[in-house]
Amino acid sequence: MSTMNPGAYVIRSIRADEWPAAKELRLAALQDPVAALAFLETHEEALVRPDSFWQERAAGACEGADGAQQIIAEGPDGSWVGTLTVLVEEPGVTDWAGFPVERKQGHVVAVFVRPEERGSGLTDVLFDAGLEWAWSRGAERVRLIVHEENGRAQRFYRRVGFVPSGVVVPLAARPGETELEFVLERP
Repeated sequence: MSTMNPGAYVIRSIRADEWPAAKELRLAALQDPVAALAFLETHEEALVRPDSFWQERAAGACEGADGAQQIIAEGPDGSWVGTLTVLVEEPGVTDWAGFPVERKQGHVVAVFVRPEERGSGLTDVLFDAGLEWAWSRGAERVRLIVHEENGRAQRFYRRVGFVPSGVVVPLAARPGETELEFVLERP
């Protein structure tokens, strides 16, 4: 656990040319012990993706992008120690799981803080930045999807104000497993 104050970190959106650092952090996230519960992609799948994939992903979620924003926590030494991405979902579309989107909303995905930084308050700071970005884009609510067995993540999401919506998302790639939607209404 880090003894550093989360205020010692720079919290910001990535830049498109930082795709190698974004790739490295994603690969680290996919090696976390709970990655199988937290992410739909495996480390092996991500590892073989071409550089063009990572470049497009960073460009689509970088500073100034409208539909998504990847926010990172940069340590005093310049290392990236945490991240989350917020997607903007417009009403009238169908989400990745096949559910209709009824209101303009933010969707938090790809949350990861390096194990040595957990418990420092850094995740709270990342969420604050992600929520602020979503509200500034006119989101009426922010949601996230969490695996039914990921208790650690569920406890954190509840602590920062998210509540289960009652929507259960079956995982097509993993029959018998489900994820739960948690939501936070605009203040």
